[in-house]
Amino acid sequence: MSARVAVVGSSNLDLVVTASRLPHPGETVLGENFRTVPGGKGANQAVAAARAGAACDFVGAVGDDEFGTRMRASLVDAGVDVSGLRTAAGPSGVALIAVDRDAENFILVAPGANGTLTELNADDRATIAAADVLLLQLEVPLTAVLQAAHWARADGTTVVLNAAPAAALPTALLDLVDVLVVNEHEAAVVAEVASDDPPVLLDALLKLVPRVVLTLGARGAAYADRHGLRLAVPAPQIDAVDTTAAGDAFTGALAVGWAERGGASSEDTVTASLRWACAAGAACAQRPGASTALPARPAIDALYDATYRGAQ
Repeated sequence: MSARVAVVGSSNLDLVVTASRLPHPGETVLGENFRTVPGGKGANQAVAAARAGAACDFVGAVGDDEFGTRMRASLVDAGVDVSGLRTAAGPSGVALIAVDRDAENFILVAPGANGTLTELNADDRATIAAADVLLLQLEVPLTAVLQAAHWARADGTTVVLNAAPAAALPTALLDLVDVLVVNEHEAAVVAEVASDDPPVLLDALLKLVPRVVLTLGARGAAYADRHGLRLAVPAPQIDAVDTTAAGDAFTGALAVGWAERGGASSEDTVTASLRWACAAGAACAQRPGASTALPARPAIDALYDATYRGAQ
């Protein structure tokens, strides 16, 4: 079954510097290479979903500057429908990213036009209603995230929330989430627990939402739901080059796989969706950049088959 995914979220231009190591506070480290890459968690996940085979609609905002023009074009080139992408007066969002030789990174974001996405309109609601999955993050104002989730729940669209960047969330939003996707740090912040132990985090999060996907980087991902299903999926073993967009590749592919496989209809479908998402994240980490590294479906399928085919 082909999937339709709607994304309400951010779009940034990433300014990326590679270096032998990341600087400590107050320290200057000489970099090695510099590049500019269209990014932002919302736009990245929209591109990831489109490249993974979904029909994808993006609702967001860019500035009326050169960066905004470039980001709009990059989404169109990836096959994303940008009918819901506004142009706001002022600068576009920007992310400053440093990546070291171990593929670790830090990211500093100036939201720019993303901060103007405070409310949605009737056309946005129609876009959300037509989707199988609504994919949300936390790089645009919470009012828009809440409004989108409310409409999705009312119109029968599955709500997948990637709670990044990490933040404590209101019950009004958590009550509308069908699947929460978080890494260990984000999980601890959302659950308000002082632990990095996956079982503890999953138990705490299930008090807030019905289904949780916990991403574990090179260790893969874990899943738990209120029906008692618990899964751990290993990640493909790769030589990572840049993990900047690996989480977005995972989340975008998860949304596609969730829609195509009927969601949490069985343990097998959940397992397959998680494995496919792990393959997408790993395939992304093998290439430098953010949106430029997001893998197409054949690359995801190839790594999925090589890693999991025949696995029990």
